[in-house]
Amino acid sequence: MYDPGKGDGFRGIAAAFLIIGLWFGGLVIFLQLDTATVPWYVIVGAILIQTFLYTGLFITAHDAMHGVVYPSNLRINNFIGRTAVFLYALFSYDMLHTKHWDHHRYPATEKDPDYHDGRNPGFFSWYFKFMTGYLKWWQILGMAVIFNILHLALNVGVINLLLFWALPAIASTWQLFYFGTFLPHREPGGGHSNRHNSTSNDYPVLMSFLTCYHFGYHLEHHEFPYVQWWKLPKVRKNWDGQVSKNT
Repeated sequence: MYDPGKGDGFRGIAAAFLIIGLWFGGLVIFLQLDTATVPWYVIVGAILIQTFLYTGLFITAHDAMHGVVYPSNLRINNFIGRTAVFLYALFSYDMLHTKHWDHHRYPATEKDPDYHDGRNPGFFSWYFKFMTGYLKWWQILGMAVIFNILHLALNVGVINLLLFWALPAIASTWQLFYFGTFLPHREPGGGHSNRHNSTSNDYPVLMSFLTCYHFGYHLEHHEFPYVQWWKLPKVRKNWDGQVSKNT
């Protein structure tokens, strides 16, 4: 049986710090942009960069939920995960952790918190069910408070906050949902063919990274949940695709 090995703790924590640092640095720079004078393509580029880095925050927290950001010290591992989802949108790491492991235990079934309601498998209805299962009223209130503090106390422009803080966070949920839930877990015409009820995309490595940090190699992730996100291309290359029978 193919075994890709356990996660590398040093690289895990280095990747986490890099993503968090880039996200924070990008936010500081873009919130100061003069949107009235910079070219439109700079604004679009900034939105895309921050969206990608927001997605990276969640992927970092996701790896922490699997204990592979810093495997040698789970307190540090979980602290980084908590920090990442708090920065993302004030999410509860413990709630996400519980629901994510339910997703791994019962993928694409009625017990899967990430799955559609069984009647409406379309993108928008599934996305709405997915988001309402995770987003709480106190998060929305908290984000509104932060928005107003940044605007009123720190004089950050409303347009900048909407374009480079709010919009990338929302867009990254579309990215994560589409490439990490909708595509891999929607039921194929002939039904699912493995116990993970999952498929993987066939994108080249660079495209896989840009679309969702290799999260689209989803069958590989379910079969080897202890593998860090950047190792998934190697797993896909070397694994024979035979799903283990253990549950």
